[in-house]
Amino acid sequence: MNILESARIALRGLSANRLRSVLTTLGIVIGVAAVIVLVAFGNGLQSGFTDAFGSLANQITVSSTQGAVPGGGTAKPLTNADIEALRNASRAPDVDTVTPVVGGAALLQVTGGGQYRTSVTGTTAGYLDVTSRDLAVGRMFDEAQERTKAKVVVLGSRPVQELFSGDAGAAIGKEIRIGRTPFRVIGVLVTAGQGDDTVIMPLGAARSYLLGGSDKVDSLIVKATSTDSVPAALEQVTTILSARHGIRNPEDRDFNAQALQSQLDQFTQFLGFLTLFTGAVAGISLVVGSIGVANIMLVTVTERTREIGIRKAIGAKRRAILQQFLLESMFLSGLGGLMGIALGVGLSLTAAAVLPSLIPNFPPPAVSFGSVLLSFSISLLIGLVAGGYPANRAARLRPIEALRYQ
Repeated sequence: MNILESARIALRGLSANRLRSVLTTLGIVIGVAAVIVLVAFGNGLQSGFTDAFGSLANQITVSSTQGAVPGGGTAKPLTNADIEALRNASRAPDVDTVTPVVGGAALLQVTGGGQYRTSVTGTTAGYLDVTSRDLAVGRMFDEAQERTKAKVVVLGSRPVQELFSGDAGAAIGKEIRIGRTPFRVIGVLVTAGQGDDTVIMPLGAARSYLLGGSDKVDSLIVKATSTDSVPAALEQVTTILSARHGIRNPEDRDFNAQALQSQLDQFTQFLGFLTLFTGAVAGISLVVGSIGVANIMLVTVTERTREIGIRKAIGAKRRAILQQFLLESMFLSGLGGLMGIALGVGLSLTAAAVLPSLIPNFPPPAVSFGSVLLSFSISLLIGLVAGGYPANRAARLRPIEALRYQ
């Protein structure tokens, strides 16, 4: 008996019990679909994270150490002179830009309206570019306004919500009092889920009107010329600041310099592990499905014991019996795998089309060919393994015993 004839007999045996065959494959269908959907959601999260924070991969953050340094003495603050030293292309060729940041808190008041306390960020005109923030309306202050210490601000979404009932358009051009100084609103940030409770203004204005006239800065955002040059840029930043602050022992540094790339890599790795874990949990249903396939195949062998005896009595070889029942098992699990693929891909594509409109900024699921191929291969393997013992049991039946079975 060739394999085509065995396949025809196997399909005929399965079609004789359609409902039982469908119910048997249900566990495989659910398992395969669950694996595809969960992996798709994990891929979407990773892709969304990369799109949102990938532009920060070439950044280095530098902050001052507060209080005494480990080696003794008082920590020196970061200053304008440090900024100029880092901007020196001959000493730091792999540093593209250096953006200073000073911060504090202040009370915002609207004439004839309410008041709200929020954080104040003083920085340069390129701040939104290096932090990958966007404007909902209006514009960012420019270098000319930065040099002249213009009294202009860009509001985060939270102050707009508190002072203008969330109407960003109504805030543009309005005058608000920060502390004792009036400022004009020229822009409103798009909400990002974090960093929304802030007011951004030119560095000089923040120093002169709110935070004192010191040349100190709280932190620096250093942008390397490329992602590949981040290690070199980090080394140059560390060397320059250590020399300026008189640091000889690396453990005694009065500043912290850290590349965001390492943090992004760690979080991406965590998302990868999370995707793998959820896929493995979904795979448990495939194991349950395999038990169902094995159980039904054992029942099938028992029901068809006399048929097996007749076939062996007229010359069917053990290999033919084994082949037939293995094919039946693999057809069951393979059909379940195909149905699971259709269901999983369909649900993933539907979620990708619907969820972003229902949940703003939700990363759409992304079906991967690898998850589809792997889940289908596992379903076939389940058919082979789960049907192995019942098929071998059928093939080993002695004709005389099988014919006497009632």
